[in-house]
Amino acid sequence: MMKRQRHNHNPNPNPNQDRLSDLSDCLLLHILSFLDTKHAVQTCILSPRWNNLWKHLSSLKLSSIHFPKNLKGFTKFVSHVLSLRNDTTSLLALDFHRSGTMDPRLLKRILKYAFSHNVQQLQVDVKCVNPQFSPSFFSCHTLTTLKLKIDYYSHQNLFPTSLNLPQITNLSLHRFIFCVGDDGRVNPFSTLNKLNTLVITGCIVRDYLNLCIVNATLANLRIQSGFSMSEMKFQLSTPNLCTFVYRGYDPLQKLCESNINLSSIEHVNLNVEMWVTYIESPLFLLNWLVELGNMKSLSVTSRTLKVLSLVPNLLKVEFPTLYNLKSLKVEMGGSSIPKGLVEFLLQNAPSAKLMGFAEKSGWMILSSER
Repeated sequence: MMKRQRHNHNPNPNPNQDRLSDLSDCLLLHILSFLDTKHAVQTCILSPRWNNLWKHLSSLKLSSIHFPKNLKGFTKFVSHVLSLRNDTTSLLALDFHRSGTMDPRLLKRILKYAFSHNVQQLQVDVKCVNPQFSPSFFSCHTLTTLKLKIDYYSHQNLFPTSLNLPQITNLSLHRFIFCVGDDGRVNPFSTLNKLNTLVITGCIVRDYLNLCIVNATLANLRIQSGFSMSEMKFQLSTPNLCTFVYRGYDPLQKLCESNINLSSIEHVNLNVEMWVTYIESPLFLLNWLVELGNMKSLSVTSRTLKVLSLVPNLLKVEFPTLYNLKSLKVEMGGSSIPKGLVEFLLQNAPSAKLMGFAEKSGWMILSSER
């Protein structure tokens, strides 16, 4: 077989030739979009060809990690970028991360800039006391992804009672306070007609009311509470929910008024612990499994099974559910599996057969035979 010959049109290339600068602006900007904005700006020293190229970036990654022990320098850099960036270029994505407590005025300026430039993907991770969110912050017709992590609670760190984000598909909220709306309910997500994924971490509800998660398009839901968040209760009305993940303490409510609204859930991941010894918690956890009886896959921690084992006379309880279960995964770290719990869960799951134990990443895996 003949070997294919390589044709070199320039047999004596100049090792000092700047081939990168010969690429089109579009391609160079695509390359720069993968860099942190600080490094993208630094390319202006390469040659006059690069002087103003970064000003047309459609994606900004502003992180204080590249300004160790110099947060004032980071603030000046951010102001420099926002001032000099080309205003005619739409801002498709902005990822802003700052360590240490920041001035709320800078946060306000960044958010105002993003929304005025038709941002589509916005991720903010900051520590800020009393952030000032204007109504326009939650009214943007171009935003599709919003990941907002604000550390430190304050009386002004409130989530609005309604949203005007018609294109939003992915929403992630950290450390917000949900409030009662005009209808007397805490129901902030019902107007999001394209929402697909919702992540709620470390949030609380004012006056210990239920957070009503009402949404017709939501497919993936993740709720994670903290040590002091065990009081947060939520209620689901999500007819198209497929994946439900819960990480938290002491479940103390039903998931839904009607199990019919949970029939679409196929994948469940539970990591439940008892922070306060509520007698009701194990019973509510058992009820959750009944409510989620149509699931096809279940992932639980051994600690979750330990909470479940506290149900009085559990192994004698009739458990006519999990008929559709195909796989069960148990995370083995931190606690042993209470005797008889696996058999209890699988007693009415004819499709789930024990195929052996696969120790992988700390998980015991029981899967169905196809």
